[in-house]
Formats: sequence, C-alpha cells, structure tokens
Amino acid sequence: MAPQNGSAARRRPPAQRRTSSPPYRSTATGRAPARPYGPQPQRKARRRPLTREEALARQERREHRQALQEESRELAKGPIDLPFCLLVLVLAAIGLVMLLSASFPSAYLETRSKNPLFYFTRQGIFDIMGIAAMLFIGKINYQRFRGAAKILLYVSIFMLALVIIPGNPLAVTRNNATRWLGVGDLFSFQPSEIAKMAIIIYFSDSISRKKDKMLTLKDGILPYVIWLAVTAGLVAVEPHLSGALLIAGAGAVLMLVGGIKWRYVFSVLGMAAGGAYFMLYVIGYNTSRIQYWLKPWEDARGKGYQLWQSMITIGSGGLLGVGLGKSRQKFLYLPEEHNDFIFAIICEELGLIGATLIMLLFAALILRGYWIALHARDRFGSLLVVGVTTLIAMQTFLNIGVVTGLLPTTGISLPFFSYGGTALSMQLAEMGVVLSVSRQMRPTKAG
Repeated sequence: MAPQNGSAARRRPPAQRRTSSPPYRSTATGRAPARPYGPQPQRKARRRPLTREEALARQERREHRQALQEESRELAKGPIDLPFCLLVLVLAAIGLVMLLSASFPSAYLETRSKNPLFYFTRQGIFDIMGIAAMLFIGKINYQRFRGAAKILLYVSIFMLALVIIPGNPLAVTRNNATRWLGVGDLFSFQPSEIAKMAIIIYFSDSISRKKDKMLTLKDGILPYVIWLAVTAGLVAVEPHLSGALLIAGAGAVLMLVGGIKWRYVFSVLGMAAGGAYFMLYVIGYNTSRIQYWLKPWEDARGKGYQLWQSMITIGSGGLLGVGLGKSRQKFLYLPEEHNDFIFAIICEELGLIGATLIMLLFAALILRGYWIALHARDRFGSLLVVGVTTLIAMQTFLNIGVVTGLLPTTGISLPFFSYGGTALSMQLAEMGVVLSVSRQMRPTKAG
C-alpha cells in the first residue's frame, strides 16, 4: 500500500500541470481556444517617451503657432490698401464705359434681342458681382486660403478635363474652340480662369513652406513642373494657348521668386524655345498666324484681316482721338471690338493721350501690387500678391502687344475692359486677395 500512496502523492492534479495552452479558457466549453495557424501579428512598437526638453520644445512650437494665428486674426482687421483699391475701381469704371461705347453696334446688329445695351448690361452685372466679391474676400484672413489650395487645384483640373471630353453636353464651343462649361446661352464659364487662381494659391502655399528645399531639383522643380504641365496642357488642348501661357508664366514666376536656381530657369526657357520652334516650323502649327502677323497686308481680306483692321483703327485715332463714342471701326469693321481688341477702340476714340493714360493706370496698379508684395507680413502673402500681380501684368502686356501688332494674334482679353463675365469676376476676386494681404502689411514710414 505504501508504494501506491507514494505514487499518488507524486501525481499532480490536472489543474497544476504545465501545458502549452494559454492560461484562459472559453466560458462556453471550458476548453482553451485553438491557436490560429500562420504568422502572428506583431505588436506595434511603443513610442519612445519624450524627454523633458523635447516636450518643452513641442509646447513652445504649439504656443508660437497659436500666437501667430491670434496675431494674424488681429491684423486681418486692419485697413485695406486704399490706393490699390481705388485704382481697381477706376479701371473697372473706365472699362465699363469703353465697353458700352465699343459694343452697342454689334449688340444691336448681332444679338437676337436687338438690344444695344445687351453686352453693357451683362458686363455691369458681373462688375457689381465682382466688386462685391473683391470687398468680401478682402475682409478674409488670407491664411485661410492655405486650406483651400489643394481642393481648388483638384477641382479646376477636373473641370478642365470635362471641357475636352468629346460629346460632353456641358462643354460649350464658340469660334471653333471649346473653352467653356455651361448650359447653352443661359450660363457658361471658363474653367481656365479658375485654374489660374488655383495654381497661384497652391504654389504660394507649397513654396512658402519649403524655403531652402526650393534649391533642389526634387523638391523645387519637379513637383511644380508636373502640375504646370498637367494644367497648362489641358488648357492648351481646348485650344487656348494664351490661357496656357498665362498659367505657365505665373507658375514660373512664383518658382523663380520662391528661390529656384537660375540654371533651371534658363533650361526651361531653352526647352520652351525649342518646343515653340518644333511646333511652328517642324509641325507647322499656327505657322500661318506667324506669317500674317509679320505681313498682315498680304492677306488683308483673309487671315490678316483682324490685325490689319486693328492697325487702321489705332491709326485713325491720332493724338487726341475722334471722341468718346464716335469710333467708326466698331461698326463691324474690326472683329472682336468689344472683347480682345477693345484697346484698338480706345486708341481710336481717346487717341494716343487717352490710351497712354490708361496704360499708366495699369502700370500704377501693377507697381502698387508689387509694393504690397514687398511689404507683406509673411512669405505666403508675398507670393500670393506676386502671382496675382504678375497674372494681371502679363495679360495686360500680351493684349496690348497683340492689338498693336507687337505679338502674334491670340485670344487674350484686356483686364477689366474686355467683355466676359467669368474673366471679369475672377479678376476682381483676385484683387480681393491682394487687398486681404494688404490688411496685414508691415508698417511703413511712407505709403
């Protein structure tokens, strides 16, 4: 009996035996759950706890950002730049008067309603809407535009893609070009106008954050060249070469101001020149336009007609002009007299002196814009104003250059003067962005 008691004593109860099963059991069966086959998921490594110095540095950065945001909110309540605002309003008012003078013959003879005030009324409505948008945007803290940068860019690219989709019922074609989205004659707009502002806001936000990284090819060149290629390429396919040129030009200027190396600038210019030569003289794209730009009189009744009539219109004005409202070329002799070639009507009615005064107003607006950019509170605001001002400067120069024969004929409007609701509203809204930045300018001794 003793050995049996000894062997029983040596036995361990089942509950005390060590097994490879987990220490927990199912409440339903009393059995341990089966271990799943295959590799077990690894536990996420715990973060290293911050040291006291790192925690203090993070807290200081957070407090610094909060202080900057609070300061920005306070500065945003400051006054707008009055000289810039007055220049915009004066140009918009003169532009509306000149549009009425230039457009009433074609409005009466070419529109269904036979209303000589047709273009003037529509432009006046968009003028009021644009000024209201300018004043509203001017009161917004421009730091809020950072959050809308990517969204606005994606939306503009989506709309540009919609324009070039074959058979799209929302795409509107005029003068053999599909550049608009809308519903027939009821409502239409140009997505390229939105894309211009989208590029400016996105580039300004991104470049302002990178600082020294703009010196590198990977961070300072490639991302922006890709965005410009996509956006300007979609606009060029419409076809709208002048819009593509404005988008590429504004983006390139922002990159240059942002700090890219000059050798990259010259490389891009060289590639652009090579591409232009290939398209004009190898493929033959728009070669006739170049030919009749240099010698419009060789086909004065055909492809050189518009430029030739523009030169006649400008020459008819002389020094003092024939008088406001007394143009003769606007009676269907000069095509697009109320749109792209309205500056020729200005020269005819107001003469060299009147046209020079208007160009001086544009020059004052552009210089004041760059002055605001120099005195902006931060890098983001400075880049915003540079982009908007450069866009207006390029568009003004290109339009006047085309009308006077300095540049080949292309469809580009004169800011605040040419007929076009989308363009006018967007231009005035862009002026609101400049006014928003001007509210937070650094104090200066003299304005």
